[in-house]
Amino acid sequence: HLCAIWCRGCLTEVSSSRYRSWGGYPKFEQPATALSWRQQDLPDPLDQTESILPFGNGRSYGDVCLNRGGTVVSTRALNRFIRFDRETGVLRCESGVLLADILVLAVPAGWFLPVSPGTRFVTIGGALANDVHGKNHHRAGTFGMHVRSFELLRSDGTRHLCVAGAGDNQELFAATIGGLGLTGLITWVELQLRPVEGPILKEESVKFANLDEFFRLSDYSDEHFEYTVAWIDCLARGDSLGRGLFARANHAQGIDALAVGPERSLKDNGLGLGLPFTPPFSLVNKLSLKVFNALWYGKQQQRRFERKVHYRPFFYPLDSIANWNRMYGPAGMLQYQCVLPGDEGRAMLSEMLKAIAASGQGSFLAVLKMFGSARSPGMLSFPREGVTLALDFPNQPDVFRLLNRLDEMTLEVSGAVYPAKDARMSSESFQSYFPAWQNFSAHVDPGFSSSFWRRVTAEL
Repeated sequence: HLCAIWCRGCLTEVSSSRYRSWGGYPKFEQPATALSWRQQDLPDPLDQTESILPFGNGRSYGDVCLNRGGTVVSTRALNRFIRFDRETGVLRCESGVLLADILVLAVPAGWFLPVSPGTRFVTIGGALANDVHGKNHHRAGTFGMHVRSFELLRSDGTRHLCVAGAGDNQELFAATIGGLGLTGLITWVELQLRPVEGPILKEESVKFANLDEFFRLSDYSDEHFEYTVAWIDCLARGDSLGRGLFARANHAQGIDALAVGPERSLKDNGLGLGLPFTPPFSLVNKLSLKVFNALWYGKQQQRRFERKVHYRPFFYPLDSIANWNRMYGPAGMLQYQCVLPGDEGRAMLSEMLKAIAASGQGSFLAVLKMFGSARSPGMLSFPREGVTLALDFPNQPDVFRLLNRLDEMTLEVSGAVYPAKDARMSSESFQSYFPAWQNFSAHVDPGFSSSFWRRVTAEL
């Protein structure tokens, strides 16, 4: 709700209560303003110590979307479509448009997102700023590889047109892709969509017994399927280490692609039941994890089954549960995603899973996937060829020790941890994961900063 009007460019000062990360850690009151039109100017810092940071829909898990001691500038009111060519699939829209809204517009016209993360409730500006990846990285790479152009508004009031492979702003283009909102505020984005015949996927689910079987399935599936991902039981040990369910899919064609009704309206986000309040303690604990993982692995009796499925439950299973993050209680959760390159990475994954199982701090959202060789233009882009593991943990003291140990393992094989899901990596770790950070820092807007950036660059 609105509580005041700023005099500069009709900026709106807004309630700080909703400006938190999805993980709920760290937690503090965050002053915020909002842009309502892409031609507006940014606020000037109120003094020499304050900075600003763009804020999309708050689906980053850690502190890349937070700016303790500064102000965030909400872009959600920048939610207009500017141009959509139904023949070529080129879409231009303001940076606050949700991926969910793009899908509602594009799928009936025969187009789909080229890359999508695990939730459709992120803004297109946030997807670009975090250079998100999806279940088809082995085919399509990252989101930033499909961005044709965007406009960047800097704190000095200048506007920069950044075009892929053309013009004078190539370094600024590369810095902004995966640049965590630090190079300026993205006002609009032009994206190349990919063609589809309808909203239906042909999915196969394969039950596998251990990590060796996962890697064999991945090697085959990445050749034959556009989308691949696995859930694993991270509490399993011994011969069952890394057991899980492997999902793979392609877009359906012909009559199979049209086997459902029309897309929902832009006003219908398709949220189902959810958690109406935050419980006083985490519902995710050792007992509930053990029961859930055993039941989830056991729910598929046959080794393999096929089905036709709408894209929503395949790509966005948790989107059907509103406010699912509340299940972790008032302390919130910590997400952890790493990528482990090469054969050494495959071996280190086994050691990681052993350490997690031994700690008893398992994750029910344990996701495993292979990244392909495509490299994003983004200077700080996270994906690189190798195996990637994503987990979530309730926020409790013991988990920090475990995650520090996982950091050490990741560094040992020259891997990296995903900034969009991080809330605690050290500056030393970040600078090892992303050796281009110093080159990137030359493009950071002097009026912009974030809690994440100050932490990982050791700024006070």
